This record gives sequence, structure tokens and C-alpha cells, in this order.
Amino acid sequence: MMERKKRMGMNQTPAANRVHIGFFGRRNAGKSSVVNAVTNQEIAVVSEVRGTTTDPVYKTMELLPVGPVMIIDTPGYDDEGSLGELRVRRTKQVLNKTDVAVLVVDATAGMTEVERELTGIFAKKEIPYIIAYNKADLLERVPEAGAHEIYISAREKSNIYELKEKIAALSKEQGEEKRLVGDLVKANDFVVLVTPIDSAAPKGRLILPQQQTIRDLLESGAVSVVIRETELKETLDSLGKKTALVITDSQAFAKVSAETSPDIPLTSFSILMARYKGTLEASVRGAAQISRLQEGDAVLIAEGCTHHRQCEDIGTVKLPRWLREFTGRNLQFSFTSGTEFPEDLSTYRLIIHCGGCMLNEREMRYRIQTALDAGVPVTNYGTAIAYMNGILKRSLAVLPDIQKLI
Repeated sequence: MMERKKRMGMNQTPAANRVHIGFFGRRNAGKSSVVNAVTNQEIAVVSEVRGTTTDPVYKTMELLPVGPVMIIDTPGYDDEGSLGELRVRRTKQVLNKTDVAVLVVDATAGMTEVERELTGIFAKKEIPYIIAYNKADLLERVPEAGAHEIYISAREKSNIYELKEKIAALSKEQGEEKRLVGDLVKANDFVVLVTPIDSAAPKGRLILPQQQTIRDLLESGAVSVVIRETELKETLDSLGKKTALVITDSQAFAKVSAETSPDIPLTSFSILMARYKGTLEASVRGAAQISRLQEGDAVLIAEGCTHHRQCEDIGTVKLPRWLREFTGRNLQFSFTSGTEFPEDLSTYRLIIHCGGCMLNEREMRYRIQTALDAGVPVTNYGTAIAYMNGILKRSLAVLPDIQKLI
């Protein structure tokens, strides 16, 4: 039984790669009941008391016919008082990562200003949505539903299957599946992955971008050669076949670049992840800001995950040190991790973000756009490190359309 659980854990789809489905609406519209009906699980607490859901509730699962999803039940958008304002703010944060929104409306009350405000936000953020009129069993006559509407009853379980079909249809409209690296290589290509043993990763595991890269290369029929940075030179000399691509952890960029022949393409996991999340172009444009930093400038270093900080942590220790050494300036650093990300970025002169493997594409795009809207250049770990080592152009050779931006 324990082995089965281990296999399941290793094979689970990462949360960042799941379709994020958010349920929104006023208090007592029946959001939690609808969530439970759609998932056929008791995910959310249901009560007649208004405002039972006080924090967003997240649940990863397989939802047919959609596939791997992240279900998010949110507090009522009409919550009141100081705590209510905090809950509404957390609901707004959920909107930044929502791929498909389900607006749950009390069918007996109909649309109010609250629901109209939410649909306005959906439209502004370009979030596809469905309006689910709940408690339809209490209506004397059920009106005809529009194209993106449906009348349901969570209590009677009526039209729940049809609601899931609508969610699935909107999920499929999110675009075709993208590749992390598989489209850059051919079957039987040798790809060397330089993966220093990361002290922040739990014993016996690789960090997520490395896992995902290996999986994508397997699906492409390429041959993954996984080594530490200490074995790179010997490996390249002994393969007996020219290496098609070297992918390195950003922290080892300088050493790996020095030991990799110029005719062998080289890039990093972080750069590939930024490409995968749709943020690489902004990261490449923003890297040049490093050379423009002045004495006392504020720099935000943001991570999408949370982990125990090590004495040589890349985000809080190595990057600040490398930036000070490169610029010769005394810079001021702030750090955020996980779901934290400042709403006001105006005080910063540069933002350096991790690759975002733990955040879905929509949230990463939101963070980048928030920075750009504030007029703050933004880059990512791998791009910044390549820039400071003078190898950014080389690291983008496999992506010529992006390389042109330098």
C-alpha cells in the first residue's frame, strides 16, 4: 500500500499544470454546495450561515471530463467588515490564477451588482466563465439559459453533469498543450542535464523543473543524460556522439558554459520554464536593467514556492551577492515567496522572479504584467544569471526569435 502511494505521488500532475477552476459569487448563493456537487466530494463546508467559507479552499483532483484540475472555492464576494475586506482581497488574488470561472448565482435572487462586478473582472482579465444559476429547483419556471449560462440545483444534483461539460469545453479553449523542451530536440538526440544536488529539495527527489524536463524529453524520444556539474566535462568527452543540447541549473551557468564547447547549444531550466510560462520575452528585455541599477536601488526577488532557506539559498543569498558584485552598488533587497506578491511595485527598480514552476501560467503572466504596468523591468533567475555571466545570447541560441531581443 505504501509503495502504491509513493508511485501515485510521483506521478501526480503538478498543481501548476492543472486547469484552475474558481467558483465565485455572493455569500449563500450555494458556491460550496455546487463545488461539492461538481466534484462529488465533500470538499467545502456547507451551512445556512452566511460566510461559512472564510478562506479560499484548494483541492487537486481528476475531474471528468476535464482531467487534472485545481478546484478553488472562494469566500463570498459581498463579505463585509474588516475581515470581510480581507476575504474579498483573497478572492481577488484567486482571480489572478483562475483559468475557468464559475459564477454561482442564487436563481431566486438573480443577478445583482456584485455579480455584474465579477463578470466585469472576468472580462477585463480575459477569464472564460459560466454563470451557474443555483437553486433552480425553487423556481416556479426555469428561464431559458443563454450560451454561457446554466440553471442547476446542487441540492437535487440537476444539470451538474451539463455544468461539468461546459467547464470542460471552456478548459479546452485555453489553447493547445505547450512543450517545455521537446519541440527543440529530435528523437535519439543526446541531451545533457546538469543538475547539482539541491540542498533545498527533499532527499531522494529532483526539483520540479528537472523532473518535467526529463519527462518531456522522454516523450520526444530523446536521450536524457543526467549528471552533476562535476561530471560535465568527462561526460561530454565520453558520449561518443555530439550532444544536441546542454541544460543546466542556473546556479552552475558559469562553470557549465566554460566547459561546454561553443558549438553545443546551452540553456537553463529556468529559461525554459519562463518560455513555457510565456514570460521569457519580458525577462530577456528586463535583464538589461541590471546594468542600470544605481546606488541604493530597491530590488524585489520573488519566488513562487516556499521552502526552508539554506545558508547558500539562491534567492536570498546568492542572487543579492552576485548583483552587488556585478553592479558594484549597494542595493536594497526585498523577498517574497509562495502566494505573496506585492500589489504596489512602484518602489522597485527591478524584479527578479524564479522560473515559476509552482505557479500556473495565468498567475505568472499576471505578475509580469503587474510589474510592467508599474513601469518596473522584470527578469527571472536564469536570465539574470546568464546576463551577469555574459552568456545570455548564447543561452538563447536555441530560441532565435527570443535571442533577437538582446
